[in-house]
Parts: sequence; C-alpha cells; structure tokens
Amino acid sequence: MTKRVAILISGGGSNMVSLVDEMTGDHPARPVLVLSNRADAGGLEKAKARGIPTAVVDHRPFGSDRPAFEDALNHVLDQARPDILCLAGFMRVLTEGFVTRWQGKMLNIHPSLLPKYKGLHTHQRAIDAGDAEAGCSVHEVTAELDGGQVLGQVRVPIAADDTADSLAAKVLVQEHRLYPLILRRFAEGVTTRIDLT
Repeated sequence: MTKRVAILISGGGSNMVSLVDEMTGDHPARPVLVLSNRADAGGLEKAKARGIPTAVVDHRPFGSDRPAFEDALNHVLDQARPDILCLAGFMRVLTEGFVTRWQGKMLNIHPSLLPKYKGLHTHQRAIDAGDAEAGCSVHEVTAELDGGQVLGQVRVPIAADDTADSLAAKVLVQEHRLYPLILRRFAEGVTTRIDLT
C-alpha cells in the first residue's frame, strides 16, 4: 500500500523538492501535504507548483506555548492522514509529546555526521574542530534533539579553504541524494543503515 507523506518546512524547501520529485512511478510513497510554520516559506510555492496541498501554522501567535502550537500542527496533519512525516528544514524544536505521537513515523535530515554536532551551526563547528570531513545524516526523530537512530549518512571532505557557506553548499548536494533514498527505504519498511559514497 502506498504510504502518505507529509513534509514540514520553514524555508526554501530544497530538500522537500528532492523528496517530492522522487515520489513518482514505482515509489512506495506519495506526498499529501507540505506544512510550514512560516507563510513566507519559499517551499510553499514550489509545492503548489507541483500540485501538492499546502498549509501554514504560524508558531508566533502561540508564543512560548509549544504544546498549543503542536496541537494546531496535529489538527492539520490529522486531516492529511500521513503515514510518514519528513522534517525538511523545519526550524522548530518539537516537544516530547509531539514526537511520541509520531514515533516510528518521523524522519529528519541533519547537516552533520551524527552523533557529532547536534543542533545548529554544524558546518562552522566541523571547520573549527579541524575535522577532515563533514556530511549529513538522516535519522528517526526521537525526543532527544538529533538523537534518533541514524538510517543513512554521506561524508563530504572539508577543503582547507572551505567556509561554513561553501561547506554547507557541498553538503546540501549530498542531502538531496541521501534523503530521497532513505525515505524510499523507510516507506518499504527498511531501517538498516546505509552509507553513501
């Protein structure tokens, strides 16, 4: 049975596009919703252009009441009836209550070689540490920030003249390879780790 996928974004949606454009033909999943916490997220127009329903739940009116914001998210998600949630640049930390509800159904892509550099500013932190390589990871989402089981990684060499921006651009290319592959495997019920070269 085809899996229904909702994708949560906050910005331009490049990872969302890579996921959506792959979900055709014999792919075991189809996109049913792109949901953003920002009405000005560029990814919303890209989703509409591809015929995917979109919705916005602005986090700002909820202030620091994250559970209320997440109740509103769940209300929209329940109408779309997704089997899988993909976080694709969704810049809100989710509470344990939300994560527990979707446990085992939610994926995230993170721009580091987890468990290294959870959270923000991953590329600069890798450069500052003198690392020889950086990369990206797709993982299952748990209540621990960037702490769930890693399902796949790609490594990217760090050049001597790399900046955080140039490294981010190199890693993003690999994110667009990795995330669609892991989603396909996840939709097929495969959760063994894979490392791309």
